Amino acid sequence: MKKLSARRRHPLAALVVLIFALAATGGLYAAFAPTGSAQADSSQSLSVEQGKKLYQVGCASCHGLNGEGTKDGPSLVGVGSAAVDFQVGTGRMPAQQPGAQVPKKKVIYTQAQIDQLGDYIATLGAGPARVTEAQTQGGDVSRGGELFRTNCAQCHNFAGAGGALSEGKFAPSLAKVSGKHIWEAMLTGPQNMPSFPDSTMPEQQKKDIIAYVTHTTNSDTNPSYGGMTLGAIGPVSEGLFGWIFGLGALIGVAIWIAARTPKAKKS
Repeated sequence: MKKLSARRRHPLAALVVLIFALAATGGLYAAFAPTGSAQADSSQSLSVEQGKKLYQVGCASCHGLNGEGTKDGPSLVGVGSAAVDFQVGTGRMPAQQPGAQVPKKKVIYTQAQIDQLGDYIATLGAGPARVTEAQTQGGDVSRGGELFRTNCAQCHNFAGAGGALSEGKFAPSLAKVSGKHIWEAMLTGPQNMPSFPDSTMPEQQKKDIIAYVTHTTNSDTNPSYGGMTLGAIGPVSEGLFGWIFGLGALIGVAIWIAARTPKAKKS
């Protein structure tokens, strides 16, 4: 007992106890801590780092080294990964040249690279998160048609065929556009399009609109029984086409025949 008491009074006793306590605490944490979350954090950090490298090579010249924007490109602070997934995933970005509107073109990045870019841009400021195709399922075509005609048909045509806007701009056709890109466009409001956040248009309504667009623009589910659709504007446009061009052609033929008919000689 005397020897034990002497050791307790040793100057290094407190340090030894502290070392043992720290070692025990570290061991217990390593044994019971959730490894999945640590691995997820590490994977996310790696994705952000890779995205930053891609950004510096392909985007920084227009949008600034830190996404602050320049005279050639807007700020990306707060746009979120949804804007990246839409703009880069449809080939609109990187833009080939400035203009009234950046058109859709061939995608030059893989989906993994697009996700990495989105993860990096998301760190610049809070914004809408990218959407998966599975999230867009479960919509009602009938309700979607009502919502689309109220909110979208003014620009995109009631059949999603697109249409011209002012100053060289246009609303693109929605045929063969993936559901997730339609959703992300509604979230972010690219170029001339107004945004429809979940506070304005709930997720179910977005699903309904996507279901309507997919049904309407799919030739298998909605075939054209009248030949040329003429932009799918409806029977009025087809009648006008027939009246102007059909009747005009008949009048032209009649004039041509009359011009070549020999005149009767006077007696």
